Amino acid sequence: MSTDAWPKDDPARAGLGPSWPLPGARDAAAPPVRLWRLLLWVRVLLALGLLALESVGWYHGQTTAWVLALNALFVVWTVVGLALGPPAHTAGVWSPLWLLTVWADLAVFAALEVLAPGGLNFTPLFVWPVLLAAVLGPPRLALGAAAAGTLVLLGRAAAVDTLGGAAWLQAGVTGTGLFAVALLAAHLTTRLAAEAAAARHGEARARLQTEVNRLIARGLQEGIVVTDGAGHPRYVNPAAARMLGVGDELVAAPDDPEALVAAVGGTPAWQALAHWLTTQPHPTGTHDLTLPLPDGRQRRVRVQPRLADLGPGLVAEVLLLQDLHALEQRIHTEKLAAMGRVSAAVAHEIRNPLAAIAQASALLQEDDPSAAQRRLLTLIEQNVRRLARTVDDVLEAARNPWSDAVTGPAGVLALDPFVDAVLRDWLAQRPQGARLQTSLAAPSAQVRFDPEHLRRVLVNLLDNADRHASASPGAIRVETHSDAHHAHLSVWSDSPPIGAPLRDHLFEPFASAHSRSSGLGLFLSRELCQRYHASLHHDVATRAGRAGNAFVVSVPLSTPSEP
Repeated sequence: MSTDAWPKDDPARAGLGPSWPLPGARDAAAPPVRLWRLLLWVRVLLALGLLALESVGWYHGQTTAWVLALNALFVVWTVVGLALGPPAHTAGVWSPLWLLTVWADLAVFAALEVLAPGGLNFTPLFVWPVLLAAVLGPPRLALGAAAAGTLVLLGRAAAVDTLGGAAWLQAGVTGTGLFAVALLAAHLTTRLAAEAAAARHGEARARLQTEVNRLIARGLQEGIVVTDGAGHPRYVNPAAARMLGVGDELVAAPDDPEALVAAVGGTPAWQALAHWLTTQPHPTGTHDLTLPLPDGRQRRVRVQPRLADLGPGLVAEVLLLQDLHALEQRIHTEKLAAMGRVSAAVAHEIRNPLAAIAQASALLQEDDPSAAQRRLLTLIEQNVRRLARTVDDVLEAARNPWSDAVTGPAGVLALDPFVDAVLRDWLAQRPQGARLQTSLAAPSAQVRFDPEHLRRVLVNLLDNADRHASASPGAIRVETHSDAHHAHLSVWSDSPPIGAPLRDHLFEPFASAHSRSSGLGLFLSRELCQRYHASLHHDVATRAGRAGNAFVVSVPLSTPSEP
């Protein structure tokens, strides 16, 4: 290992650094800067102290003027060194900054030790540059400073005493001490730097883990609430805040855990949950609770308490919350998926017998049946067609969703003329008279939609309206209009209000209040709309003072530049 490098604050050299940058890695140079300035201030104070002592000696005639000038120059050097930053990690032992600090100090102290009159002993001052080099510099600089100081002391001993005399012994003992200071200070500094790097590494990993946990908790659909032993919330994730009645504007705000916790603590749902916790200390298992919401409604949640022991006297309770309504919806979706697979299998089995029945009915029609037989055969054909359409709907619903890349032959349609043509065909089969009224107010709207698919969507909506609307004039209304970006086609009827249980599952497969309906019409209509980036939604709307239900198709307008 090269001793010219600066190993004091290098986590990798200590075996503790990761191979990728840590979040706090940019702060790694901060402790050396602070330590450098602290030691350089001590150096300035040492120089000022020497200057003050030499000034007193010069005043009393015990020190020459050149010694006083040397101390004054030393003060200037220390101030210049203080104004500079610490050396780079790769700075060698003869770098300019070390020359202005360690080597300049050794030169001044050597001059004072060898040339200063008055018999003053400056030997203790040699500890300072050795200590400065050991704490802030590479080990070779500290050993070099100790060696230079020892050579100065040995040279002084050779000038004043014979070999083996007391001066030589004093120089040897002092030199040994300088080497000991260099080695011990460098070792302790390296250990402290390694421990500081390990602490920063651990802190960075803890911050990273905290951030990962926070992101995971924010993305969970399950609620997480952490409480203290007294039942006060200490952490709440957004899902739990929503379950307990906190508004979306606060939940969606930038991260402010304290504000979210405070908002949850003031909700009636939390008051009820906290009361339940205090009446059942440290509950276990799973519990279904009904909690009040600020708007007067109630929410059913499933609570799973977990006790977390954080150490002596520190206990936290972690509550896992699940919205039972959302849980039931997921279960319902899974049941629908299973039902769809079973229905598709059944539909395949039904298709062949239906074809045989239709063929047999056609053959009987050729035998010149009586009027009664003809009515029965007509009834058979009508029911066969209805069952065949139901089978087709079930099979189409069981297919994979369409991708954006495969949209079929979608042409550009003029909306109003197309709707008018479909209405004429539909009315030819189901005359309505004054019961159906139209208001086509998008004469220039052009939309990209396959004609057969849009026809099927409109016919589905008209069939539903015909099935549920009253017989009064204006009971069904077909309207079109457009805005800057979309064309809107709506089919309104004065049908009775749709109940909440059905309204929540209106566009799901097999959801229908009519016993003779497959419950797939609205589901397939929405699927067809989504294929062309259109939407289909239900509105409670009023026409001519009568309340009813409107199903609205919103289609993006086709721009003239589109092919």
